[in-house]
Amino acid sequence: KSAGSISGSPIGLATDAWYQAPVQPSALRARWGRQHTRNRRRTFRTVHKQRTLAFGRSPRMRSPVMQLGRRPDGAKPSNARGRLNSTVQPEMGSPTSVASRELLVKQARRTLGHVRSGTMPLGDQIYEVPASKYVDPARWELEIERIFRRVPLVLSLAAELSDLNTYRALTVAGTPILVIRANDGVVRAFLNTCRHRGSRIVDDGHGTKRRFTCPYHAWTYSTEGKLVGVTDRSLFGELADDCAGLVELPCTERAGLIFSNVMPDVEPHFDEFLCGYDEMLGHLGLADSYLVGQQSIPGPGWKIVYDGYLDLYHIPYLHRDSFGPDWCNRGIYDAWGPHQRVSPLDHRFLQLDGVPEEEWETDQLLGGLWTIFPNVSIASFDCDGPLYMVSQLFPGNGPFESVTTQSFLTKEPVDANRMSLIEQRMEFLLGVVRDEDYRTCEGIQQSLRSNQARSALFGRNEIGGQRFHQWVDALVEVDDMSGYRDLLSEMTTTFPE
Repeated sequence: KSAGSISGSPIGLATDAWYQAPVQPSALRARWGRQHTRNRRRTFRTVHKQRTLAFGRSPRMRSPVMQLGRRPDGAKPSNARGRLNSTVQPEMGSPTSVASRELLVKQARRTLGHVRSGTMPLGDQIYEVPASKYVDPARWELEIERIFRRVPLVLSLAAELSDLNTYRALTVAGTPILVIRANDGVVRAFLNTCRHRGSRIVDDGHGTKRRFTCPYHAWTYSTEGKLVGVTDRSLFGELADDCAGLVELPCTERAGLIFSNVMPDVEPHFDEFLCGYDEMLGHLGLADSYLVGQQSIPGPGWKIVYDGYLDLYHIPYLHRDSFGPDWCNRGIYDAWGPHQRVSPLDHRFLQLDGVPEEEWETDQLLGGLWTIFPNVSIASFDCDGPLYMVSQLFPGNGPFESVTTQSFLTKEPVDANRMSLIEQRMEFLLGVVRDEDYRTCEGIQQSLRSNQARSALFGRNEIGGQRFHQWVDALVEVDDMSGYRDLLSEMTTTFPE
């Protein structure tokens, strides 16, 4: 039976078969509270728990051409938010559209049907990724230059910047970035370098500041990035107009996530890149969430690690001693351009069986994993209420290292008892990712480095990994901004039946 064509990737994967097998049941039930919409700005001080722990032949592309990207309702993506100097005004707790809610219902209806019948969409072939694409330093440099220094990235969460004058500083692809919610409530992103000699303004991390003073010569900047103080200005001399402030980067706040480019001369094309996905992410309620903890995990090369975030196939086996036996290893991959939602085909969706669709609550329709190309995964857990884990994966200093920041968010402020449960869950997830996922990925990396003649295989049931690598290849092959714009303009959404 044909499932149609998956055209949300540069080469148009086809899902032309169903896999007839019973879907593994799960002993876990997702517990969801009602979504609480708040349209006020919080003055809540977030709880930051920083932890740094040490531990240790590809098929030819059929065509890079895709149909023009559309929102789920068929309309072209548009930016309805007001702009101010390449910065988008925050829209805290804004409602999502009826069309995106209807799409969630349609996807849940389809997924429920597959759970009942024990079927799943499959790709039309096994896909091979040569080892060299994981371990070749020259290839890695191209990925940094043409992906991480070109596409919009999630650099911060709205929950990290819940108060005025709060900031997050981080280094991405070798570039120091400073993201600030200024006194006017607008989030802006800048190069974290002084206009005098290029000294880093503030160390990586979080904090609250009304002024940012360079540690080298004490030049001072406002939270809007303006240069407001030059030591011995009368002796220094006249400054050119383009030295009047920090170098600003294109930035937008969508669905509780802060997107920005890391290079100031790259047009962001936020709407084309997101392909309507931000509207879907808005249903998660991250814009109104509370940051309750963070922790960092070093790991191997970024693509080897990210393969795992898109992979349900391994869960019952690699994680057999942690949570694996309670999860299904099959799923459906919906795509908004390169961004993918992964819906496990297990009995969690059976909670909707027999319930009229008009009574399905939005929170019940949001299960699975929500990934944002090229490096973010959003998962949810029950921890005496919904607990979101947003994983941001960034390449390290070479092709064989990366670092992942896990941010944990709740929909409500937490008391001491629930915070204790969350800390236990954080410790558990740290161990799962570090000792099971990343340890295995380290072994894969060692194998690929020692035998570059081999390939990594992605089966017909691993559509998410296939699509991810196809998008990586497509972006790496585009050597100029004109080609990049053309690629973005041709994005499309894909929802298997």
